[in-house]
Amino acid sequence: MAAVSKLNNKIKAALIAAIFFAPATALAQSPFAGLENLFNVPQNYVVRHIANPPVIDGSIDEAVWQQARWTNDFVDIEGDLKPKPPYKTNVKMLWDDSCLYIAARMSEPQVWATLKNHDDIVYHDNDFELFIEPGSTTHNYYEVEVNAFNTIFDLYLNKPYRNHGGGLIGWDANGLRSAVKIQGTLNNTTDTDEGWTVEMAIPFKAITMGFNPQIPKDGTIYRLNFSRVEYDTKIVDGHNVKLKDSAGHDLPEHNWAWSPQGEIAMHSPEHWGYLLFSTHEADDVVFKMPYGEEQKKYLWLIYYRQKQWYKEHHEYAVSLSKLGINGRYDVTGNTNKLTLEATKSQFEAQITDERNNSTYTINHEGFIEQLKPLRHE
Repeated sequence: MAAVSKLNNKIKAALIAAIFFAPATALAQSPFAGLENLFNVPQNYVVRHIANPPVIDGSIDEAVWQQARWTNDFVDIEGDLKPKPPYKTNVKMLWDDSCLYIAARMSEPQVWATLKNHDDIVYHDNDFELFIEPGSTTHNYYEVEVNAFNTIFDLYLNKPYRNHGGGLIGWDANGLRSAVKIQGTLNNTTDTDEGWTVEMAIPFKAITMGFNPQIPKDGTIYRLNFSRVEYDTKIVDGHNVKLKDSAGHDLPEHNWAWSPQGEIAMHSPEHWGYLLFSTHEADDVVFKMPYGEEQKKYLWLIYYRQKQWYKEHHEYAVSLSKLGINGRYDVTGNTNKLTLEATKSQFEAQITDERNNSTYTINHEGFIEQLKPLRHE
């Protein structure tokens, strides 16, 4: 009986420990738990400065392009949540004091296109897409799409669609030059193609707000991403026709991206890759994640948790504790303080490095910016 009593005491002790220590274990859990797919480390690319620009003719095998490296193969927009695409897509970039130059290659056994007019909704065809945001606020960014006819659809967005932003289709990338080359034959179903290539020159003045073009400098960082839209098709009467579901609607397109978004939404600029401009002649520059970007992760944590809370309660949480978020976190060895001000319909959160007072803010529309430290008299 003594042995049984001792065993019962051990069981009781274990139950008490489970009860009292479970909250501590929960608190020790990563604050990003359940949102891991939205916090993948974005891709990065160091773009080399050149003296003589490439000829924009769709052919990307000229000598100047040999100075640039290809990106990793594109993946599904959701990343590891979905299988790897069956066809390869890669991009390389260069820049000079007037333009960003982009070359893309896409393997494709059947190259087809239907849309020929500027600002047609090009993503209704298979296409290649560029998203670029120079200001790192997730607002005021640009999108350019192109199909195998070299039809351009370009638009400006004041903020993402999720935040009730709208695309200004009337905006044109003034001075944009683009060309497409088919490795095979366009809209010919009797042969098998290798794919198609795209070449673009994006003037910096076309993606600048204000009067003076903002030309990047050595060390400037943009956020950008690339997407490829691909439809499942079959050949019918000599044409590539999109497959349909049982209700007769086109099957959803595949979205393949350079830097995975973690969700089916290209218009989430916080997931885009990092473009680091370099003037070094030697290929010795390595991208290092800026400290401010590490701080911003905690602001996006608040943003996503608030959107979840709003969906469930039809109002925003008025405290971090309701969101299961602490008031302080270690960010690469530095203590940072989080604060939240909220009403039922809006919020603003801040993160501040308690050592150097570096502060970033985010609001309910996902607008993010750095605050300048106040000067003390």
